[in-house]
Amino acid sequence: MREPQTNDEAAAMTVRARPSIKENHARLKLAQKPAKGAPLYSLMVNRPAGRALAAAAHRVGLTPNQVTLVSALFTLSGIAAVALLEPSFPAALIVTTALVIGYALDAADGQLARLRGGGSLTGEWLDHVIDAFKAATIHLAVLIMLYRMDVAEEWLVVPLVFAAAYVVEFFGMLLTDLLSRNAQLRLGKPAPGPAKSSTLMSVMKLPTDYGVLCLSFLLLAVPVAFLWFYLLLAVANVAYTALVLIVWYRKLRVLDGEVSAQSNPGEADR
Repeated sequence: MREPQTNDEAAAMTVRARPSIKENHARLKLAQKPAKGAPLYSLMVNRPAGRALAAAAHRVGLTPNQVTLVSALFTLSGIAAVALLEPSFPAALIVTTALVIGYALDAADGQLARLRGGGSLTGEWLDHVIDAFKAATIHLAVLIMLYRMDVAEEWLVVPLVFAAAYVVEFFGMLLTDLLSRNAQLRLGKPAPGPAKSSTLMSVMKLPTDYGVLCLSFLLLAVPVAFLWFYLLLAVANVAYTALVLIVWYRKLRVLDGEVSAQSNPGEADR
């Protein structure tokens, strides 16, 4: 009679029982989020990278939360490097590599959850908390870097304004989605699907894509170039935030009217 399996043998059999990386990758290609309207970097670079990482993570037995924590480790290391390292070619490579990998892993955790049959509330909570921390700190790290570079005081305003726009847009997006879904439930309607958009919109959103911000740190090799490109990104993000807040407000006003009409039939919307 065969001897009981050792822990190593059991682990090896478990790995062999899982689908291959190629099989995982093929399954994920059939279960992607709608591409329409997604920022171009996310669509063309980050999602495919996340798909490959998710396929590999599933093969070795990682959970979505573990991938989220590894993503946080890379992202927070990159943010710390922005604040602590002197702008240079090595710093540009370190920061950009850490942030790009962290962003790809951020796309991988959700895709890994789909491979495993669906995500969890705690997983979504953890993902959003780490995203919130990233949104709240990355531009403050740039502020520290600029202060250490002893640039003209006017430049210190740029990361502060960028941070404000970035945080408002991030939390506005989450809150609009939450309120819209709650209103749809009250109205007895299905949850809203992805907003209609176009390839042109994907291109126009490019300056607001976090992936482009990650790649902008390559210009730390030439600090003056980084300063001006960062300023352009800040202007684009402030303009986008101002416009999208108007769109979200109008969307919620429409839902307000529908909910009010359902609750008080015959009464005009105030």
